[in-house]
Amino acid sequence: MENFTEAPALNATLPTWTGNGTGYKVVSSVLIIIICVLGIIGNIMVILVVLTTKHMKTPTNCYLVSLAVADLMVLTAAGLPAATSGIFGYWVYGRYGCGGITYFQYLGINASSASITAFTIERYIAICHPIKAQSLCTISRAKKIIALVWTLTSLYCTMWLYLAHIQEVVYSNVTLVICGYRVERTLYLPIYFMDFGVFFVLPLLLSTVLYGLISRVLYLNPLPPNPRDKNKKTEDEEVENSDAGNRVSCKNSRHSSSTAASRRQVTKMLAVVVILFAMLWMPYRTLVVVNSFFTKPYVSRHFLLFCRICIYLNSAINPIIYNAMSQKFRAAFRKLCRCGRKAANKPGNLSHTALAYSGIKDTSLAESTDHFPTELEELTATDSLLSEQRVTYLNGKEAASDD
Repeated sequence: MENFTEAPALNATLPTWTGNGTGYKVVSSVLIIIICVLGIIGNIMVILVVLTTKHMKTPTNCYLVSLAVADLMVLTAAGLPAATSGIFGYWVYGRYGCGGITYFQYLGINASSASITAFTIERYIAICHPIKAQSLCTISRAKKIIALVWTLTSLYCTMWLYLAHIQEVVYSNVTLVICGYRVERTLYLPIYFMDFGVFFVLPLLLSTVLYGLISRVLYLNPLPPNPRDKNKKTEDEEVENSDAGNRVSCKNSRHSSSTAASRRQVTKMLAVVVILFAMLWMPYRTLVVVNSFFTKPYVSRHFLLFCRICIYLNSAINPIIYNAMSQKFRAAFRKLCRCGRKAANKPGNLSHTALAYSGIKDTSLAESTDHFPTELEELTATDSLLSEQRVTYLNGKEAASDD
């Protein structure tokens, strides 16, 4: 029982449910199941829209897919077993289920933290160092980093395959089978505090510093200029004196404004994800730290239930954030749902309908200010505009010489 109140894993739940009325058990379990089911559906949709929509395949979205997979792991390996154990009143998944479920709990929790850290660093490089971002912030590199993150966290979490252990405890003269931990409290605390520091404190400190630097660039300084602009300053000034030059200048201004708005919007969305991660994990982390210094841990069934719900909400709420703050994700979610309804209603015309709809929606998304282009796309577009300026300028000179 002490192990449960001090462990970040969420499977050893039985003592907190035993002794409560049937109504409390049912309501609590149903609430957890609803959150988990909605979170599972939302995270699956995130994965599908990124993998199946061409313009959604960006480095940042690759990290969001990694986060969605980690959240799915937390919801299925922590939320659903906790609900079923609460209903039955004992651990129903056996010895191997205890080790496997505990392993995937920790893997999902730690991988989600590492994914958040990865996309925070990616945003910092993309916005504060746009020249370096051309080679560093790419989809292929993002995939390699994600593979490294999951490999390292998978290896790190293998210790829980040994530490998780079936136990029998006596509670109110009733012997209960629970999924607990093999080691004693004094041996477990160093393991927990290392996990707490590496996967919670350190990522939050790093995110705070990096988002502070990002905010300084986005809100206090203008967007970093293209280095080629300095060499063409004289040409640009001459072109702007003509009507054609004015049109190009307006187009360039609109593009720069759109890029700035897109960068701010996607950064706000990711910052909200980090803030909610910190807030929703804080109650449980704080409880565990406090109980680590007490001989008799503080145990409140209602507060422990609140802590669990916060953790499950953290894994379920990210798709809602994407839908609320990103027009790009919102349109992609809509498209996925509509394609599903059309497939159900008109199975014979699935291919034709989906292709026609995709062509219409993709065009509107490309023109919206929430397109969130990659840094390479932005620089390519800038180069194209500069080329237009040079062509207009040379045409103007030729016309003047003919006169």
